[in-house]
Amino acid sequence: MKTIKNKTKQLSIIAVLAISLVACNSKTEKKEVKEQAVATTEVKVEDTQQNYQVGSQVPNELVCMVNNAYMGMPQIAVPVNGKTYYGCCDMCVGKLNNEETARTGIDPYSNKPVDKTEAYIVLMKKEGEVAYFESEENYKNYKTKS
Repeated sequence: MKTIKNKTKQLSIIAVLAISLVACNSKTEKKEVKEQAVATTEVKVEDTQQNYQVGSQVPNELVCMVNNAYMGMPQIAVPVNGKTYYGCCDMCVGKLNNEETARTGIDPYSNKPVDKTEAYIVLMKKEGEVAYFESEENYKNYKTKS
């Protein structure tokens, strides 16, 4: 009887350790992927600054609409309700498909919501941050006001 209890206890400990290792590896992989994505984003932005300066309108397909960041290269097209949004990874694709807030920005000039596919997208910072305006006119008014 003791042998069965000891073996059951050993198996339980092994199972807990295995689950812990899998969970740790999963977190480590996610962290590594995230770090790689951040490094890649920074390189892309630096490489493409010759084409787009702060204040330039940038094409929708070069923007990760979840991270609100100019990426400098075509992103993953995500069709939702007849419109095409863009994301940089599977997580962003999921958010764009499932969360309306990921598909909507706030115009900094009018403070009104704007669909990111219909927005006038402007590079706001050299690090890649973008803003979504209802129109070019709103951007010009915002720039004059600032």
